[in-house]
Amino acid sequence: MNSKMSFVSCLLTISALFIVMTSTTSAQQWSAEQQDVWKGVEAYWEAGMNPDPSAMLAYWDDSYNGWPYQSEAPSSKADVTKYFTYWNKKGKLQYYTIKPAKIWVNGNFAYVHYYYTMVTEKTDGTPMSENGRWTDILMKKGDKWMLVGDHGGEIKDK
Repeated sequence: MNSKMSFVSCLLTISALFIVMTSTTSAQQWSAEQQDVWKGVEAYWEAGMNPDPSAMLAYWDDSYNGWPYQSEAPSSKADVTKYFTYWNKKGKLQYYTIKPAKIWVNGNFAYVHYYYTMVTEKTDGTPMSENGRWTDILMKKGDKWMLVGDHGGEIKDK
């Protein structure tokens, strides 16, 4: 019985160490530059809650060129403007969460890899949930991080 208790004790110790090590290594410490970039991402997601698409599009640079998973080809700012204008007539973003995975900054340029979950509501009140990931490419103009490119979107269940 004593060897069985030793085995259980050893197993619990190893498990506890594993949990502590993985939680420590997964905890990300962001630099001031990275935090500034992330605040910019949070700002345009928050602007997306506004029924007026121009609030969010104010964070898209005129040079923007992005490629969502669901698109056959890259999209310009004009394409995104049409998309948001159409979507805002069909439904409304009700809730979202975003979580950074990696933030790289070099002067006035940055990219951010992150995960998102959002719930939109159709005009008939039907909620739609979506989970996915994005890579946003940003350029700082003045004190504002502007989106110049992105890639990502919903990750469909297989």
